[in-house]
Amino acid sequence: MSGFTVAIVGRPNVGKSTFFNRLLEQRKAIVDDVSGVTRDRQYGVAEWAGQSFNLIDTGGFVAHSDDIFEIEIKKQVLIALEEANALIFMVDAATGITNLDESMADVLRRTTKPVFLAVNKVDNSERLLEAAEFYALGFDEIYFLSSMTGSGTGELLDAVTALIQEDQAQPDEEGLPKFAIIGQPNVGKSSLLNALIGQERTIVSDIAGTTRDTIHTRYNLFKKDFVLIDTAGIRRKTKVEEDLEFYSVIRAIKAMDEADVCLLMLDAAKGITAQDLNIFSLAVKKGKGVVILVNKWDLVEKETNTAKDYEKQLKERLAPFTDLPILFISVTEKTRIFRAVEAALEVYDNRQRKVTTAQLNEVMLAAVEAYHAPVVRGNAVKIKYVTQLPTQVPSFAFFCNFPDDIKQPYKNYLENKLRENFNFKGVPVRLFFRKK
Repeated sequence: MSGFTVAIVGRPNVGKSTFFNRLLEQRKAIVDDVSGVTRDRQYGVAEWAGQSFNLIDTGGFVAHSDDIFEIEIKKQVLIALEEANALIFMVDAATGITNLDESMADVLRRTTKPVFLAVNKVDNSERLLEAAEFYALGFDEIYFLSSMTGSGTGELLDAVTALIQEDQAQPDEEGLPKFAIIGQPNVGKSSLLNALIGQERTIVSDIAGTTRDTIHTRYNLFKKDFVLIDTAGIRRKTKVEEDLEFYSVIRAIKAMDEADVCLLMLDAAKGITAQDLNIFSLAVKKGKGVVILVNKWDLVEKETNTAKDYEKQLKERLAPFTDLPILFISVTEKTRIFRAVEAALEVYDNRQRKVTTAQLNEVMLAAVEAYHAPVVRGNAVKIKYVTQLPTQVPSFAFFCNFPDDIKQPYKNYLENKLRENFNFKGVPVRLFFRKK
């Protein structure tokens, strides 16, 4: 997918979170009518017309405020301006143009990036007439929509995705494997990079958020050649005074887009947190290879079976995608850090794996014979043929008579059989069912 990033900006209560949730088709942001409720920066992957892009929902923008919170939100909007490829500026037709809208428009008119003015809450013809006043803000691209009902959002998304196609024409750098080191602040990402390269390339300190940017490092040692991408830590936003957090989230998501394989670092003492799971599922959704590195393992009290039990608990949290390498490392002691590189290279190879149609049919049709799909509404589901699709993420098409009748448990069975017979360790695989 492209690393194209779109930020939704605007003053509080214009419906940014409702719009964000509609695009992501999930209730992710906290939506409430109190000013400034979207306190946690929100991010996800939106899909439209076969294109996908990163979507960021910023808090409401308040121009002249002494409230520390609103000052922070303004900083976030300015960062979004700097980092995003395009911006959706949302205003509210029900209240008309306010001073806050004007001060926001003032900031946005100075950018060279595409700005789409989205006039929200236009849910009847009367509102549409009133909404014409927003032309006064001076933006060429104006879209009238309703986040609640979804009317008008299609035209806006068509315009946004048209930009992505232009953006994708950029040539890629030499075809080396790219590995992104991701994870929360202070888990040891920069230290891992330094330990691998053997030199202090990044500043390592105990203050969360010291790695501000993504850093690309070419690794060419021991007959191995790849690019390492070090990202700032992704962390849930609780400390309001640090706007670096938001900055690093956008950077980390972008690094994920560039990478083939993500090395997700966890702190052995803390285990896997909700935020780690969020990062993990984002990487899986983007079709990236994943290696889990449990760092600071030297500091954990060992009993018999510790690693085994730890891994079992981890996999329970990561389910259903558990076919992936989990390594227990210590960056300070340099334990198993080179094994981490080998695991990443193996996952990279698995992600490139192509299985011949003959092999696939021999194995998978036998699996189908051994355990048939359950009968639905008296229809016996018959899978006739399997082939791998020519995509970046390993994807397989199963041709059958009733593709819509195949339920998730049976899809899981087929995926497990694929994994048992062909090595896709560390790689998300996608299964599609099509009418024969």
